[in-house]
Amino acid sequence: MTRIPVLDISAFRADPTSAEGRAFANDLREACHGPGFAYITGHGVDRSRDLELLAAARSFFALPAEERELLAIVNSAAFRGYTVLGDERTAGAADWRDQLDVGPEQAAPAADSLPLWRRLRGPNQWPASLPTMQPTVLDWMAGLESLGLDALRALALGLGQAIDHFDAGFLPESDVHLKIIRYPARAPGRPSQGVGRHHDSGLLTFILQDAVGGLQVEIDGEFVDVPAIDGAYIMNLGEMLQRATDGYLRATPHRVVSPSGVDDRISVAFFFNPRFEARFGSVELPPLLREQARGGDNTNPDDPVHTLFGENNLKIRLRSHPDVARRHYSDFSA
Repeated sequence: MTRIPVLDISAFRADPTSAEGRAFANDLREACHGPGFAYITGHGVDRSRDLELLAAARSFFALPAEERELLAIVNSAAFRGYTVLGDERTAGAADWRDQLDVGPEQAAPAADSLPLWRRLRGPNQWPASLPTMQPTVLDWMAGLESLGLDALRALALGLGQAIDHFDAGFLPESDVHLKIIRYPARAPGRPSQGVGRHHDSGLLTFILQDAVGGLQVEIDGEFVDVPAIDGAYIMNLGEMLQRATDGYLRATPHRVVSPSGVDDRISVAFFFNPRFEARFGSVELPPLLREQARGGDNTNPDDPVHTLFGENNLKIRLRSHPDVARRHYSDFSA
């Protein structure tokens, strides 16, 4: 059905030191070295929580446009809120999707906070007419944080590191981010770009998607469909792990093609990010893995990968949301 491996993390969650747990760590490392994507099952998040989240997402997108637009992302220096169709861009082209961006519930810093990436923290915006949406979303995010830490610990073992090699960036808290996304069914004559070809900027991404297709991953120069599997999350890597491992791990390019039928596509992307203060230097790979590293720096000299997560995250946000940049980051200089 797909060239993306399906990996069961349950044995690792039960006992990372067991033979089965270590086998999962090695399998996950190989998936992240190869296609850069994997389906993760056995994660312990009850399927009912996924369905509740997808239902909340559909309820949100069914609200009148003027109610959604009250939550405009331009209101938030932390890039939390609603983005209307076509207002986010990838590689300079408009993405045909709308979305609600959410993060941890945090107090907003002073408007002139320095360094600038401190402004990426702040409160979320929620629709007043959907009072159950906030607890549903935040509960699901808590479950995915636990999964993210398990997966990152498995990668640490697979890379020949101590199991807690990456923990310091995430404990006791981290700066995770969530996108609740709708890709409308494509109208005749409409370009097919739901979201353009890109690779992710952080560490790990987990994707929950409905049965409407559209996600495609670039493998060996061709785009491969990645359909939904009930009970599985799709996991992929960001450029900071690629850089930290000198390219042994892959931040694989991917895209979403707008649905060609009558149904909209709903997906939720959970970005398992460390604290903005976290700095990710090089991982000292075992010799056998080092021989297979292919270089991890971005080939575009105008798009450097910063080792400090806050700097890297801000770079992407400002590029994707120029309206937020104009309102809240007029003092930014590249």
